[in-house]
Amino acid sequence: MGVQIAWFNDIFPHFCRIGSIVADRSPYDLRCMDGNVSYPLVVCSSDQGPMVPASVPVNQIILGYESSDDACAADLVDQLWQAFCLLSLLLRLALDAIEFLRRQVVELRCQAHYWRAQHERAVQREADLKVEVLRLKAEIRELERRLYGRKSETSSVTNPKPNASSQPPTKVKPRSRGQQRGSKGHARRHHDHLTTTHENCDLPHDRKCCCCCGEPFEEIAGTADGDILEIDVRAHRRRYQRQRYRRRCTCPSQPAVITAPPPDKLFPKSIIGISLWVLILQRKFQFFQPLYRILAELRGCDLYLPAGTITDGLKKLVPLLQPLYQLLVEHNRGEGHWHCDETRWLVFVKRSDKPGFAWNLWVFAAKESIVFVLDPTRAHDVPEGHFGDDGKGIVNVDRYSAYKAMAQVKEGKIVLAFCWAHVRRDFLEVLTSWSELTDWAWSWVEEIGELYQRNDQRLTLKDQDKPTEYAEADRLLREHVEHIRQRRDQELLQPDLRQAQCKVLTSLQNHWSGLTVFVDHPEVPMDNNKAERCHRGPVVGRKNFYGSGSLWSGRLAAMLFSLFQTIQVWNMDVGRWLTAYLEACAKAKGKPPPDPQLHLPWNMSPEQRKRLSLTDPKSSRPPNPKPPHDRPDQAA
Repeated sequence: MGVQIAWFNDIFPHFCRIGSIVADRSPYDLRCMDGNVSYPLVVCSSDQGPMVPASVPVNQIILGYESSDDACAADLVDQLWQAFCLLSLLLRLALDAIEFLRRQVVELRCQAHYWRAQHERAVQREADLKVEVLRLKAEIRELERRLYGRKSETSSVTNPKPNASSQPPTKVKPRSRGQQRGSKGHARRHHDHLTTTHENCDLPHDRKCCCCCGEPFEEIAGTADGDILEIDVRAHRRRYQRQRYRRRCTCPSQPAVITAPPPDKLFPKSIIGISLWVLILQRKFQFFQPLYRILAELRGCDLYLPAGTITDGLKKLVPLLQPLYQLLVEHNRGEGHWHCDETRWLVFVKRSDKPGFAWNLWVFAAKESIVFVLDPTRAHDVPEGHFGDDGKGIVNVDRYSAYKAMAQVKEGKIVLAFCWAHVRRDFLEVLTSWSELTDWAWSWVEEIGELYQRNDQRLTLKDQDKPTEYAEADRLLREHVEHIRQRRDQELLQPDLRQAQCKVLTSLQNHWSGLTVFVDHPEVPMDNNKAERCHRGPVVGRKNFYGSGSLWSGRLAAMLFSLFQTIQVWNMDVGRWLTAYLEACAKAKGKPPPDPQLHLPWNMSPEQRKRLSLTDPKSSRPPNPKPPHDRPDQAA
């Protein structure tokens, strides 16, 4: 019996790895126990019942009698004790196995939760990648449209074609190009204001008689007249002779020889006249041609000029134009409504505080003046510094964040009016990039088109001084604005909204206050197209001659862009105005005139503006827009 218990005690710890547990839980070593000897199995307290005496044999405890002579009974006790030990060991094995399996279950559950979370992340990542793939495909389609598609934003170009399967094909006659039948055209233009040279056209002498009989023809009174428009561009050398006089008196205060003064020159030692400087400046800064092409055109007129001479003269023009530019900037600051925009302009000057050569050309277009500012940064400091601390009014801008960061905007002195054309472009981008959202995007484009139409009707009635009709048009406009706001809010609440839709509608919601400034201020346009049109010429120049090769040439470009476009706003001829100003500089011996403010359009008399105007009273051309004589209202 003792040998069997020892065998179980040796084999059990190696099998179930509970030797330490058995040693901790069992107060006795099973290898020293005997089946015929009594051991206190459990230590119990007195309140749990009578204690079992340790001296009582085991067979008495199990069987209840004291017969130790009966061999069968002794064998039975040994077998029962062996079974009891085996069952106790199996119980311990079961308990340890249960504990082991419980730990495995906990570990497997942790692993299951981990892999489930990893699977969810993988599924989410796959969904995000699919959305990103769709977005990148949409971006590729939009970039291809910008590169290969038409640049026009008219409805005929952006209107999506109807689905052939949903609508039956209909034969629509395409609209013919040019003036349409029944539309009012312009009258025949006359050119009586041009200089006329007369040319007599006569028959040859041998054709003044009949070819059959030789009888001479009789001349009829009067002629059959016609006109041919020609232009003669030629370079000529202006040779002047200075008359000299000899003193005949003996007065010591007079020189012996008196010479007449030479004609006024823009630069005293230069042989280039004012008309040539006007041609060069107009070609480069009004028609945006590169200098080498201008010099090539002059070589076609047998005039050969070195590029270094012209460049040196352009550099000398900067101090002559600087006072006029400063007066223009001060006048522009005093106006109450501006259109602002910025574009890239290259200045090939290395600076320690700026990598690269990309500068920015800012434009501030008002009713009476247009100012360009060249700055190396695109930060809010540029418009903030231009308007100054006292700047007040309304500014039409795009949604660039620099305008929102201006101190005048934060203080409420300047109100930003955002551009509806940019909002329309957002929906057009969705239309061309996401084929499944074509109908949705086009419906929004039509909503914006209806908004433009109603605002145009209101402005037309305002100019016609019809208060009743104007009030009705204003009511219809406000109803449509409210309709757009409600539709935007309803679509933002939809749970299945696409990312492209959410982006466009969220931007519309964030800029709503600036987009509705025109409702309460009819004088404010709905878009910022005026500033973009001002940048159109400099962008052409940027493509033709890349930018400016030095800092002074960049400043000169900003000055002349500003002056030339301001003169055009007042419907004046740039060449005539520039000739008058350079002649005043020549009279001042190559320095700015003492009264440069008199050369600005708003300081001129109507007769002076008429003399420098493009419109000639002898011409029957349609009248051009009137210049802005009245100062704009100072809007808070």
